[in-house]
Amino acid sequence: MFIPFPFSAIVGQDEMKRAILLTAVDPTIGGVLILGHRGTAKSTAVRALPALLPPMSVVTGCRYGCDPHAEGRKCHDCLAREAAGEKLRSHKAPVPVVDLPLGATEDRVVGALDLERALTRGEKAYEPGLLARAHRGYLYVDEINLLEDHLVDLLLDVSTTGENVVEREGISVRHPARFVLVGSGNPEEGDLRPQLLDRFGLSVEVTTTTDLDARVEVIKRRDAFDRDPDGFSAKWAEADHEASKKVERARKKVATLVVPDAVLRQAAQLCAAVGTDGVRGELALLRGGRALAAFDGAKHVTTEHLRAIAPSALRHRLRRNVLDDVGSTVRIDRALDELFGA
Repeated sequence: MFIPFPFSAIVGQDEMKRAILLTAVDPTIGGVLILGHRGTAKSTAVRALPALLPPMSVVTGCRYGCDPHAEGRKCHDCLAREAAGEKLRSHKAPVPVVDLPLGATEDRVVGALDLERALTRGEKAYEPGLLARAHRGYLYVDEINLLEDHLVDLLLDVSTTGENVVEREGISVRHPARFVLVGSGNPEEGDLRPQLLDRFGLSVEVTTTTDLDARVEVIKRRDAFDRDPDGFSAKWAEADHEASKKVERARKKVATLVVPDAVLRQAAQLCAAVGTDGVRGELALLRGGRALAAFDGAKHVTTEHLRAIAPSALRHRLRRNVLDDVGSTVRIDRALDELFGA
């Protein structure tokens, strides 16, 4: 049985951990892109996430894990059952965190003909794919910058519409596929297509720490986990449970949090100052700042929340400036200081 390394036991990488937790508070943020060196706990953090996610209510018997309280946003099967007068039962289930391998076929991702039923019963039936499994959860792509173009196109289509459409082999199926996309990779191995890059709500840069004490602590914790995974996980179970309860409290609070007009204006000023295209930058600042305020237990979103989330929300949205050789994060920090003071 696979035992993930505890989320709370990850040393450092605070921005990455915060970004992942904020998508758990508010999935509409739009996903997280994690770029950086190898061996910096990118995959470890994502695979530790299920332990922090409160269980969700799903329709019993639904192949897609539909939300029983989502009016008009269920799959065709659930809507047909409701139309027939059936009262849908529900139960609690873990939030899915699904890996999308680089070598996955298109059929594996979107779903295809159920060959067993086709051969044994002569029926044309749909076998759901990874997108169906990830509905209302997370879809994780490691080395996302190496993902094949046709799979990138699929992710772009589904992330835009929130629906997976399959038209092949005599099958015509539509089902909801709303998920938080999490991608990780090493930028030295290639860039992401701009269209996909723009779909991520938050972007995080991770590096290998140069602090000797932190490096020693990483080694000690990893060695302790490898020697006794069960014992090490039990030691950190309480910390993970506290993080989970904090996420749950923030989820309940985020919908009612007030975002003052003055803060929205500051978000627009910042995006204009750094030159982001469209309004996705402002929306990422709004949603990320609100989720952070809820996570911190604040009553409303402040300039400090905006400042804290700005690098994650904007660094992947900046155009390259050939006359300015500093990185995106430095440009954002500089704009923050100019607009709101150091």
